[in-house]
Amino acid sequence: MNIIYNRKKRHEFLSVYDGAAAVRETDSRPVRRIRQRRGEPMSIASDMIRGHTDTIILAHLLRHDSYGYEINKAIQQTTGGRYELKEATLYTAFRRLEQAGFIRSYWGDETTGARRRYYSITDLGRAAYRQYRADWEEVRQMIDRLIDG
Repeated sequence: MNIIYNRKKRHEFLSVYDGAAAVRETDSRPVRRIRQRRGEPMSIASDMIRGHTDTIILAHLLRHDSYGYEINKAIQQTTGGRYELKEATLYTAFRRLEQAGFIRSYWGDETTGARRRYYSITDLGRAAYRQYRADWEEVRQMIDRLIDG
């Protein structure tokens, strides 16, 4: 299957054949082709997950305090390597969540290796997680109804 996309502009889907969509460029910038081999898992579209980064981080921190690399590694393992957060996205989310009072950070006390900044969820963060989770369930049900008819 070939997937053709351009980060700068949207594309028009012209037709679908053999599980692949033929896409026409809407501007003259080059497009990048990605080939998926049969039997390989399709990577999860970032657009589908992008709005849920905070929820994913808060859910991880509900289990235990953690640091950035460990959270990203857990995301990769949980998704079978199909999704990972970019480092900039992860640390921007940490700053946003900390400024909102949803998490707090502290320096770990490592005896070997570099010092790590750990994050823990606050009571306000737990409440935010419950609301984000409820919002997700509502949207998921709405999408299910729209798709399933």
